[in-house]
Amino acid sequence: MTIESMIPNVSDPSFELSPDQTEIRDQAERFFMSELYPHQQKMDDEEWWPEDTFAKLGEMGYLGLTIPEEFGGAGLDYLTTGVICEAMAAANHAITLSWAAHDNLCANNIYRNGSDGQRRKYLPKLCSGAFIGALGMTEPGAGSDALGSMRTTARRDGSDYVLNGTKMFITNGPNADVLLVYAKTEPEKGVHGISAFIVERDYPGFKVAQKLDKMGYRGSPTGELLFDDCRVPAGNLVGRENQGNVVMMSGLDLERAMISPICVGVAARALELSVEYAKTREQFGKPIASFQMIQSKLATMFVQLESARTFAYRVLAACNQLSHGEGGRGSIHKLTAAGVHYAAEMSSRILDDAVQIHGGMGYMRETEVNRLYRAGKLMEIGGGTQEVRKIIIAGEMLKE
Repeated sequence: MTIESMIPNVSDPSFELSPDQTEIRDQAERFFMSELYPHQQKMDDEEWWPEDTFAKLGEMGYLGLTIPEEFGGAGLDYLTTGVICEAMAAANHAITLSWAAHDNLCANNIYRNGSDGQRRKYLPKLCSGAFIGALGMTEPGAGSDALGSMRTTARRDGSDYVLNGTKMFITNGPNADVLLVYAKTEPEKGVHGISAFIVERDYPGFKVAQKLDKMGYRGSPTGELLFDDCRVPAGNLVGRENQGNVVMMSGLDLERAMISPICVGVAARALELSVEYAKTREQFGKPIASFQMIQSKLATMFVQLESARTFAYRVLAACNQLSHGEGGRGSIHKLTAAGVHYAAEMSSRILDDAVQIHGGMGYMRETEVNRLYRAGKLMEIGGGTQEVRKIIIAGEMLKE
Protein backbone atom coordinates (compact mmCIF):
# COMPACT_ATOMS: atom_id res chain seq x y z
CA MET A 1 0.00 0.00 0.00
CA THR A 2 1.50 3.34 -1.04
CA ILE A 3 0.54 6.82 0.05
CA GLU A 4 -0.26 7.68 -3.56
CA SER A 5 -2.81 4.85 -3.75
CA MET A 6 -4.67 6.28 -0.74
CA ILE A 7 -5.02 9.82 -2.09
CA PRO A 8 -8.24 10.33 -4.05
CA ASN A 9 -8.25 12.30 -7.27
CA VAL A 10 -8.52 15.90 -6.08
CA SER A 11 -10.31 16.79 -9.32
CA ASP A 12 -13.22 14.63 -8.13
CA PRO A 13 -15.50 17.08 -6.25
CA SER A 14 -17.01 14.29 -4.15
CA PHE A 15 -13.64 13.38 -2.56
CA GLU A 16 -14.74 9.78 -2.19
CA LEU A 17 -12.30 7.73 -0.14
CA SER A 18 -10.30 5.00 -1.82
CA PRO A 19 -10.90 1.38 -0.72
CA ASP A 20 -7.67 1.49 1.30
CA GLN A 21 -8.72 4.68 3.06
CA THR A 22 -12.14 3.23 3.80
CA GLU A 23 -10.52 0.14 5.33
CA ILE A 24 -8.19 2.32 7.41
CA ARG A 25 -11.17 4.36 8.62
CA ASP A 26 -13.21 1.28 9.53
CA GLN A 27 -10.31 -0.27 11.45
CA ALA A 28 -9.73 2.99 13.29
CA GLU A 29 -13.42 3.31 14.19
CA ARG A 30 -13.48 -0.18 15.70
CA PHE A 31 -10.32 0.38 17.71
CA PHE A 32 -11.26 3.83 18.98
CA MET A 33 -14.78 2.82 20.00
CA SER A 34 -13.37 -0.20 21.83
CA GLU A 35 -10.39 1.45 23.54
CA LEU A 36 -11.09 5.19 23.77
CA TYR A 37 -14.86 5.57 23.93
CA PRO A 38 -15.26 3.92 27.38
CA HIS A 39 -13.07 6.67 28.94
CA GLN A 40 -15.35 9.55 27.88
CA GLN A 41 -17.49 9.96 30.97
CA LYS A 42 -14.74 9.55 33.57
CA MET A 43 -12.54 12.03 31.70
CA ASP A 44 -15.37 14.56 31.69
CA ASP A 45 -16.45 13.99 35.28
CA GLU A 46 -12.99 14.05 36.84
CA GLU A 47 -10.73 15.89 34.35
CA TRP A 48 -8.95 12.53 34.30
CA TRP A 49 -6.34 11.47 31.76
CA PRO A 50 -5.81 7.72 31.03
CA GLU A 51 -2.04 7.39 31.40
CA ASP A 52 -1.60 4.50 28.97
CA THR A 53 -3.41 6.21 26.08
CA PHE A 54 -0.42 7.38 24.07
CA ALA A 55 1.40 4.09 24.52
CA LYS A 56 -1.65 2.27 23.10
CA LEU A 57 -1.99 4.70 20.22
CA GLY A 58 1.70 4.36 19.45
CA GLU A 59 1.56 0.57 19.59
CA MET A 60 -1.32 0.55 17.10
CA GLY A 61 0.44 2.98 14.75
CA TYR A 62 -1.83 5.97 15.40
CA LEU A 63 0.97 8.34 16.42
CA GLY A 64 3.25 10.06 13.96
CA LEU A 65 0.76 9.47 11.17
CA THR A 66 2.35 12.05 8.85
CA ILE A 67 5.93 11.21 9.90
CA PRO A 68 7.99 9.00 7.52
CA GLU A 69 8.67 5.45 8.62
CA GLU A 70 12.41 6.07 9.00
CA PHE A 71 11.59 8.24 12.02
CA GLY A 72 9.05 5.78 13.45
CA GLY A 73 5.89 7.18 11.87
CA ALA A 74 3.26 5.79 9.52
CA GLY A 75 4.08 7.93 6.50
CA LEU A 76 0.45 8.76 5.70
CA ASP A 77 -0.82 11.78 3.81
CA TYR A 78 -2.90 14.52 5.43
CA LEU A 79 -6.24 13.36 4.04
CA THR A 80 -5.87 9.81 5.38
CA THR A 81 -4.66 11.26 8.68
CA GLY A 82 -7.73 13.49 8.78
CA VAL A 83 -10.02 10.51 8.20
CA ILE A 84 -8.43 8.76 11.19
CA CYS A 85 -8.74 11.96 13.23
CA GLU A 86 -12.45 12.17 12.40
CA ALA A 87 -13.01 8.60 13.58
CA MET A 88 -11.11 9.27 16.81
CA ALA A 89 -13.09 12.45 17.52
CA ALA A 90 -16.37 10.57 17.21
CA ALA A 91 -15.19 8.07 19.82
CA ASN A 92 -13.42 10.38 22.28
CA HIS A 93 -13.05 14.06 21.43
CA ALA A 94 -10.90 14.87 24.49
CA ILE A 95 -8.24 12.31 23.62
CA THR A 96 -8.36 13.53 20.02
CA LEU A 97 -7.55 17.07 21.10
CA SER A 98 -4.45 15.85 22.94
CA TRP A 99 -3.54 13.62 20.00
CA ALA A 100 -3.77 16.59 17.58
CA ALA A 101 -1.51 18.75 19.77
CA HIS A 102 0.98 15.90 20.06
CA ASP A 103 0.95 14.62 16.49
CA ASN A 104 0.26 17.71 14.43
CA LEU A 105 1.43 20.72 16.43
CA CYS A 106 4.53 19.12 17.95
CA ALA A 107 5.77 16.02 16.07
CA ASN A 108 4.84 17.10 12.55
CA ASN A 109 6.24 20.57 13.16
CA ILE A 110 9.56 19.11 14.30
CA TYR A 111 9.63 16.86 11.24
CA ARG A 112 8.89 19.70 8.81
CA ASN A 113 11.18 22.29 10.37
CA GLY A 114 13.70 20.51 12.58
CA SER A 115 17.24 19.40 11.79
CA ASP A 116 18.05 15.78 11.02
CA GLY A 117 19.55 15.44 14.49
CA GLN A 118 16.42 16.83 16.15
CA ARG A 119 14.25 14.51 14.10
CA ARG A 120 16.23 11.43 15.07
CA LYS A 121 16.38 12.39 18.73
CA TYR A 122 12.72 13.22 19.31
CA LEU A 123 10.49 11.76 16.60
CA PRO A 124 10.90 8.02 17.34
CA LYS A 125 9.79 8.53 20.95
CA LEU A 126 6.96 10.86 19.94
CA CYS A 127 5.79 8.26 17.41
CA SER A 128 5.93 5.39 19.90
CA GLY A 129 4.13 7.30 22.64
CA ALA A 130 7.15 7.22 24.96
CA PHE A 131 7.09 11.03 24.77
CA ILE A 132 4.01 13.27 24.85
CA GLY A 133 4.31 16.44 22.79
CA ALA A 134 2.82 19.94 23.06
CA LEU A 135 3.02 23.37 21.44
CA GLY A 136 3.73 26.48 23.52
CA MET A 137 2.50 29.57 21.69
CA THR A 138 -0.50 31.26 23.37
CA GLU A 139 0.17 33.55 26.34
CA PRO A 140 -2.08 35.21 28.95
CA GLY A 141 -2.02 38.48 26.96
CA ALA A 142 -1.38 37.03 23.51
CA GLY A 143 -4.20 34.97 22.00
CA SER A 144 -5.52 36.17 18.65
CA ASP A 145 -2.48 38.48 18.40
CA ALA A 146 -0.13 35.62 19.25
CA LEU A 147 2.84 37.05 17.35
CA GLY A 148 2.59 40.75 18.02
CA SER A 149 1.72 40.47 21.72
CA MET A 150 4.17 37.67 22.58
CA ARG A 151 6.17 38.49 25.71
CA THR A 152 8.20 35.31 26.26
CA THR A 153 11.86 36.03 25.50
CA ALA A 154 14.94 33.97 24.71
CA ARG A 155 18.49 35.31 24.98
CA ARG A 156 21.67 33.54 23.97
CA ASP A 157 23.99 32.70 26.86
CA GLY A 158 26.99 30.63 25.81
CA SER A 159 25.84 27.25 24.55
CA ASP A 160 22.27 27.82 25.78
CA TYR A 161 19.28 30.05 25.26
CA VAL A 162 17.60 31.35 28.41
CA LEU A 163 13.80 31.56 28.18
CA ASN A 164 11.59 33.74 30.36
CA GLY A 165 7.83 34.08 30.15
CA THR A 166 4.47 32.35 30.49
CA LYS A 167 2.40 30.24 28.12
CA MET A 168 -1.33 29.79 28.66
CA PHE A 169 -4.06 27.33 27.56
CA ILE A 170 -1.46 24.79 26.44
CA THR A 171 -2.97 21.44 25.46
CA ASN A 172 -0.89 18.60 26.96
CA GLY A 173 1.11 21.20 28.88
CA PRO A 174 0.74 19.52 32.28
CA ASN A 175 2.05 16.14 31.09
CA ALA A 176 4.16 16.90 28.00
CA ASP A 177 7.71 15.53 27.80
CA VAL A 178 8.64 17.65 24.78
CA LEU A 179 7.33 21.09 23.83
CA LEU A 180 7.83 23.25 20.77
CA VAL A 181 7.99 26.73 22.29
CA TYR A 182 8.06 30.15 20.63
CA ALA A 183 9.91 33.10 22.15
CA LYS A 184 11.24 36.47 21.03
CA THR A 185 14.99 36.45 20.48
CA GLU A 186 14.98 40.06 19.23
CA PRO A 187 11.84 41.72 20.63
CA GLU A 188 12.56 44.98 18.84
CA LYS A 189 11.98 43.22 15.51
CA GLY A 190 8.42 42.27 16.44
CA VAL A 191 7.08 39.28 14.52
CA HIS A 192 10.41 38.98 12.71
CA GLY A 193 12.28 38.47 15.97
CA ILE A 194 10.63 35.20 17.05
CA SER A 195 12.41 31.84 17.29
CA ALA A 196 11.24 28.29 17.95
CA PHE A 197 12.79 25.91 20.50
CA ILE A 198 12.39 22.31 21.59
CA VAL A 199 12.04 22.26 25.38
CA GLU A 200 12.12 19.12 27.52
CA ARG A 201 10.08 19.04 30.71
CA ASP A 202 13.10 18.45 32.97
CA TYR A 203 15.07 21.47 31.75
CA PRO A 204 15.93 23.74 34.71
CA GLY A 205 13.64 26.75 34.96
CA PHE A 206 10.59 25.09 33.37
CA LYS A 207 7.51 24.20 35.39
CA VAL A 208 3.76 23.75 35.09
CA ALA A 209 2.20 26.68 36.94
CA GLN A 210 -1.29 25.17 37.00
CA LYS A 211 -3.62 22.69 35.34
CA LEU A 212 -6.77 24.38 34.03
CA ASP A 213 -10.37 23.28 34.59
CA LYS A 214 -12.31 23.52 31.31
CA MET A 215 -15.95 23.58 30.19
CA GLY A 216 -15.40 21.00 27.46
CA TYR A 217 -12.74 18.61 26.16
CA ARG A 218 -12.31 17.74 29.80
CA GLY A 219 -9.64 15.18 30.55
CA SER A 220 -7.38 16.52 27.82
CA PRO A 221 -4.76 18.19 30.05
CA THR A 222 -4.51 21.96 29.57
CA GLY A 223 -2.21 24.17 31.57
CA GLU A 224 -0.26 27.32 32.22
CA LEU A 225 3.49 26.97 31.78
CA LEU A 226 6.21 29.05 33.36
CA PHE A 227 9.74 29.66 32.02
CA ASP A 228 11.93 31.21 34.69
CA ASP A 229 15.50 31.46 33.36
CA CYS A 230 14.83 28.15 31.61
CA ARG A 231 18.03 26.97 29.96
CA VAL A 232 17.61 25.34 26.56
CA PRO A 233 20.58 23.98 24.57
CA ALA A 234 21.35 26.08 21.50
CA GLY A 235 21.09 22.89 19.45
CA ASN A 236 17.36 22.86 20.23
CA LEU A 237 16.73 25.96 18.13
CA VAL A 238 14.30 24.87 15.39
CA GLY A 239 15.19 26.39 12.05
CA ARG A 240 17.07 29.66 12.08
CA GLU A 241 17.07 32.34 14.75
CA ASN A 242 14.32 34.95 14.21
CA GLN A 243 12.58 32.70 11.67
CA GLY A 244 10.08 31.24 14.12
CA ASN A 245 7.20 33.13 12.52
CA VAL A 246 7.70 31.05 9.36
CA VAL A 247 7.63 27.82 11.38
CA MET A 248 4.58 29.02 13.29
CA MET A 249 2.47 30.17 10.34
CA SER A 250 3.00 27.05 8.26
CA GLY A 251 2.16 24.96 11.32
CA LEU A 252 -1.02 26.95 11.99
CA ASP A 253 -2.34 26.20 8.51
CA LEU A 254 -1.90 22.49 9.14
CA GLU A 255 -3.47 22.88 12.59
CA ARG A 256 -6.56 24.48 11.06
CA ALA A 257 -6.76 21.72 8.47
CA MET A 258 -6.73 19.08 11.22
CA ILE A 259 -9.25 20.89 13.44
CA SER A 260 -11.87 20.48 10.69
CA PRO A 261 -12.08 16.66 10.91
CA ILE A 262 -12.32 16.95 14.70
CA CYS A 263 -15.39 19.15 14.19
CA VAL A 264 -16.77 16.66 11.67
CA GLY A 265 -16.22 13.68 13.96
CA VAL A 266 -17.91 15.36 16.93
CA ALA A 267 -20.84 16.50 14.77
CA ALA A 268 -21.21 13.06 13.18
CA ARG A 269 -21.44 11.45 16.60
CA ALA A 270 -24.02 14.04 17.73
CA LEU A 271 -26.13 13.32 14.65
CA GLU A 272 -25.89 9.56 15.25
CA LEU A 273 -27.06 10.02 18.86
CA SER A 274 -29.88 12.29 17.72
CA VAL A 275 -31.20 9.77 15.20
CA GLU A 276 -31.10 7.00 17.81
CA TYR A 277 -32.87 9.15 20.40
CA ALA A 278 -35.53 10.37 17.98
CA LYS A 279 -36.39 6.77 17.10
CA THR A 280 -36.82 5.68 20.71
CA ARG A 281 -38.16 8.77 22.50
CA GLU A 282 -41.97 8.78 22.43
CA GLN A 283 -44.33 11.71 22.88
CA PHE A 284 -48.07 11.87 22.12
CA GLY A 285 -47.99 8.11 21.66
CA LYS A 286 -45.36 7.87 18.94
CA PRO A 287 -41.61 8.32 18.39
CA ILE A 288 -40.57 11.95 17.97
CA ALA A 289 -38.83 10.86 14.74
CA SER A 290 -42.29 10.74 13.17
CA PHE A 291 -42.75 14.50 13.65
CA GLN A 292 -41.85 16.61 10.65
CA MET A 293 -40.14 19.27 12.77
CA ILE A 294 -37.69 16.65 14.07
CA GLN A 295 -37.24 15.20 10.58
CA SER A 296 -36.43 18.69 9.30
CA LYS A 297 -33.76 19.13 11.96
CA LEU A 298 -32.19 15.74 11.20
CA ALA A 299 -32.18 16.41 7.45
CA THR A 300 -30.57 19.83 7.91
CA MET A 301 -27.95 18.36 10.25
CA PHE A 302 -27.10 15.72 7.64
CA VAL A 303 -26.70 18.32 4.86
CA GLN A 304 -24.47 20.48 7.08
CA LEU A 305 -22.35 17.51 8.12
CA GLU A 306 -21.76 16.22 4.60
CA SER A 307 -20.96 19.71 3.32
CA ALA A 308 -18.38 20.24 6.06
CA ARG A 309 -16.89 16.79 5.55
CA THR A 310 -16.42 17.38 1.83
CA PHE A 311 -14.85 20.78 2.49
CA ALA A 312 -12.57 19.30 5.15
CA TYR A 313 -11.40 16.57 2.77
CA ARG A 314 -10.73 19.12 0.05
CA VAL A 315 -8.55 21.18 2.41
CA LEU A 316 -6.65 18.10 3.62
CA ALA A 317 -6.04 17.01 0.02
CA ALA A 318 -4.65 20.48 -0.70
CA CYS A 319 -2.30 20.17 2.28
CA ASN A 320 -0.76 17.11 0.60
CA GLN A 321 0.65 19.51 -1.99
CA LEU A 322 2.14 21.88 0.60
CA SER A 323 5.91 22.13 0.17
CA HIS A 324 8.42 22.78 2.94
CA GLY A 325 8.45 26.44 3.92
CA GLU A 326 5.05 27.13 2.39
CA GLY A 327 2.03 28.10 4.42
CA GLY A 328 0.97 31.19 6.28
CA ARG A 329 0.12 32.93 3.04
CA GLY A 330 -1.62 32.47 -0.27
CA SER A 331 -4.37 30.06 -1.25
CA ILE A 332 -3.60 27.40 1.40
CA HIS A 333 -3.76 30.07 4.13
CA LYS A 334 -7.17 31.16 2.90
CA LEU A 335 -8.42 27.64 2.30
CA THR A 336 -7.49 26.22 5.71
CA ALA A 337 -9.03 29.24 7.49
CA ALA A 338 -12.23 28.89 5.44
CA GLY A 339 -12.44 25.15 6.00
CA VAL A 340 -12.16 25.32 9.76
CA HIS A 341 -14.45 28.36 9.93
CA TYR A 342 -17.21 26.43 8.22
CA ALA A 343 -16.55 23.18 10.07
CA ALA A 344 -16.62 24.88 13.48
CA GLU A 345 -19.78 26.83 12.65
CA MET A 346 -21.44 23.71 11.27
CA SER A 347 -20.48 21.67 14.31
CA SER A 348 -21.96 24.25 16.70
CA ARG A 349 -25.24 24.27 14.78
CA ILE A 350 -25.50 20.49 14.76
CA LEU A 351 -24.66 20.25 18.44
CA ASP A 352 -27.28 22.85 19.28
CA ASP A 353 -29.94 20.95 17.35
CA ALA A 354 -28.78 17.66 18.88
CA VAL A 355 -29.40 19.02 22.39
CA GLN A 356 -32.76 20.41 21.25
CA ILE A 357 -33.80 16.99 19.93
CA HIS A 358 -32.77 15.36 23.22
CA GLY A 359 -34.79 17.95 25.16
CA GLY A 360 -34.40 17.72 28.92
CA MET A 361 -31.96 14.82 28.67
CA GLY A 362 -29.73 16.93 26.45
CA TYR A 363 -29.44 19.44 29.28
CA MET A 364 -28.19 16.81 31.73
CA ARG A 365 -24.46 17.02 32.26
CA GLU A 366 -23.89 13.27 32.34
CA THR A 367 -25.27 12.59 28.85
CA GLU A 368 -22.93 12.12 25.92
CA VAL A 369 -24.68 14.73 23.80
CA ASN A 370 -24.18 17.26 26.60
CA ARG A 371 -20.45 16.47 26.70
CA LEU A 372 -20.24 17.03 22.97
CA TYR A 373 -22.20 20.27 23.20
CA ARG A 374 -19.90 21.72 25.86
CA ALA A 375 -16.85 20.73 23.83
CA GLY A 376 -18.07 22.25 20.58
CA LYS A 377 -17.45 25.89 21.42
CA LEU A 378 -13.69 25.44 21.63
CA MET A 379 -13.45 24.86 17.90
CA GLU A 380 -14.74 28.40 17.31
CA ILE A 381 -11.98 29.77 19.55
CA GLY A 382 -8.91 27.50 19.49
CA GLY A 383 -6.37 27.69 16.68
CA GLY A 384 -7.57 31.22 15.91
CA THR A 385 -11.06 32.57 16.59
CA GLN A 386 -13.80 32.64 13.96
CA GLU A 387 -13.19 36.38 13.63
CA VAL A 388 -9.48 35.90 12.96
CA ARG A 389 -10.29 33.23 10.38
CA LYS A 390 -12.51 35.71 8.54
CA ILE A 391 -9.73 38.29 8.62
CA ILE A 392 -7.37 35.75 7.03
CA ILE A 393 -9.88 34.81 4.34
CA ALA A 394 -10.69 38.41 3.45
CA GLY A 395 -7.05 39.48 3.60
CA GLU A 396 -5.96 36.83 1.11
CA MET A 397 -8.92 37.59 -1.18
CA LEU A 398 -8.02 41.28 -1.27
CA LYS A 399 -4.42 40.48 -2.21
CA GLU A 400 -5.54 38.65 -5.34
